[in-house]
Amino acid sequence: MRFSSIGSGSRGNGTLVAHHNTTLLIDCGFSVKQTVPRLARLQQDPESISAIVVTHEHGDHINGVAVMARRYQIPVWATHGTAMQFVADELPVLNIFSSHERFEIGDLEISPFPVPHDAREPSQFVFSDGLHSLGLLTDVGSTTPHIEASLSGCDALLLESNYDVDMLAQSEYPAALKARITSTRGHFSNHQAASLLRQLDCSRLQHFVAAHLSEQNNSPEIVREALAAALDCAPEWVAIADQKNGLDWRQLG
Repeated sequence: MRFSSIGSGSRGNGTLVAHHNTTLLIDCGFSVKQTVPRLARLQQDPESISAIVVTHEHGDHINGVAVMARRYQIPVWATHGTAMQFVADELPVLNIFSSHERFEIGDLEISPFPVPHDAREPSQFVFSDGLHSLGLLTDVGSTTPHIEASLSGCDALLLESNYDVDMLAQSEYPAALKARITSTRGHFSNHQAASLLRQLDCSRLQHFVAAHLSEQNNSPEIVREALAAALDCAPEWVAIADQKNGLDWRQLG
């Protein structure tokens, strides 16, 4: 199993997970015009995508979903709440999943779990090829025992580290936006991400990736220092999935 990112941040998100003949695109927050060259950078043809799996309905995660699905005849998977965003006949295939039940797409098993975020029915995931597992957690305002149990023992982890508390407090963001970001249904700060890592069993981690960084209220250097301390590793071992370049393929094995 391997994974990569076509981009991660408030202007668009997309994660690729692949194993054997199955390639999943988790979210597509970029236009088709942007998505296709981002996929090409990773040597990925849009025609080879097996399914688009959607975490929630915010624009930076679904802006390109419907057009990509129609143009390349890609099935879409979403929870009932998230699926409300789509018009039934605008997608070639719309599959509904429960955030409490495992399901399979081709060669990959997906274990969804619900998360606290200001969306209708948001979900995040653990992907497995039967030997290795990848945990994905972004767009979350607070942790839960279920989240911690789901992510413990993963071989790779892609985790939101959205903002630095001091930078956000000193920013020019309106008070209402700051309150939304820092709420229990908003986004993870660097401190929250580090705190969660200390609660997890990270003994199997081969790859760790920080994602969904704010371009205004965070920096890769601050993130690496904070999360490396939690993982007891060198800062350079903490990878960043950024807005412009995403993340190159990482292999589990």
